[in-house]
Amino acid sequence: MPMQFNPSFESVEAPPIAAAQGWIRGLPIDPNRPLIDLAQAVPADPPPVSLTDHLSALLTRPETHLYTDILGLPALRDALAVHMSSVYEAAIPAERVAITAGCNQAFCLTMQCLASAGDEVLLPEPHYFNHKMWLDALGLKTVTLPFRPDRAGIPDPIEAERLITPRTRAIVLVTPNNPTGAVYPAPLLDAFAAVARRAGIALVLDETYKDFHPGRFADNSAARTGRAGGTGIPHALFQDSDWGDTVVQLYSFSKAYSMTGYRVGSVIAGPRLIAVLEKAMDCMAICAPRIGQEAALFALASLGEWSTEKARLLARRADRFRSAVTSRAPAWDLVSIGAFFAYLRHPFDGTAAATIAEGLARQQRLLVLPGTMFGAGQQPYLRIAFANVADEMAPTVADRLQEYADTGDPGSGA
Repeated sequence: MPMQFNPSFESVEAPPIAAAQGWIRGLPIDPNRPLIDLAQAVPADPPPVSLTDHLSALLTRPETHLYTDILGLPALRDALAVHMSSVYEAAIPAERVAITAGCNQAFCLTMQCLASAGDEVLLPEPHYFNHKMWLDALGLKTVTLPFRPDRAGIPDPIEAERLITPRTRAIVLVTPNNPTGAVYPAPLLDAFAAVARRAGIALVLDETYKDFHPGRFADNSAARTGRAGGTGIPHALFQDSDWGDTVVQLYSFSKAYSMTGYRVGSVIAGPRLIAVLEKAMDCMAICAPRIGQEAALFALASLGEWSTEKARLLARRADRFRSAVTSRAPAWDLVSIGAFFAYLRHPFDGTAAATIAEGLARQQRLLVLPGTMFGAGQQPYLRIAFANVADEMAPTVADRLQEYADTGDPGSGA
């Protein structure tokens, strides 16, 4: 008799990035139309040499090859607490910080600790596909918040409150958002936190892209107004004395410091969740990889200016991409754009988004993801990860999009 498997994991959808890459496998090389990969948010440049030199020196030290504390290197927890306290203008103690193997593990551990099979989690459409995959694998019921293109992809807290039941355990938000790029304003996050607090559930805030929040570059004297609605800080949730009863923040070092392969993330939460998460982390991995933690510690201490300049570059890139699409690809509706991503409505009503995406890959050598990879009701949309494409390529991307629309042929043939 063959072995049996966990049906929850067997039924989970396959990772979509690999499926999209299959569209270009075997395509002949066209020197006049090289492939432009807009499918994944991978930083285009490696971290600076100062980081790799630092890690090279650490490899000669015996302690570099040992476990860290379960919740992470104490120095890294301290440094991240100081960093986050500065960003959010709040006092976040180091004991509220747990270091994880990337933000995906931060999410997985958090949801395992918050909910049991049969419980419910509110997730806006469209959603980050790994979030939905993990909720399905745990046997949790995903309750979706409807996509609001009229609100540029910003979910509605009033709708969320109506969907809460006695089985609801958390609301999950990603800001700046993946896949839409939308940046959720601070008053909206206040409203969602209030909804969660009234219901006695968690507000899980994935801030993987917080380093690319547009308010980071606002004039400090005018914009750092917290709840008054300024854009200088992403939100003021940590300024509430009882934030740990409701708010859980997830973070990743991958994007800001070009460290995707190092696998370092974090959870910032109240003491009860941190205590439970420590048990889960010990069983799952014992600790996050030490070399990655050492890299993150160096990044916080030494790469602030480098990271800021990178964020400025991507902000300019977003502006150029917005301008190129609106001026050169009028058939496409730019629903939202922000850190790393743009979300577009395609001009082929009634045609499956996957058909459009595959056609763009084969005919135009543009690799993008269909909205349906991010949830139901997303047939009219495509996600474009523009952040790792050079500035001068934005007009080329827009021209290819418009050329595809002008053909009137959404087929997938080469």
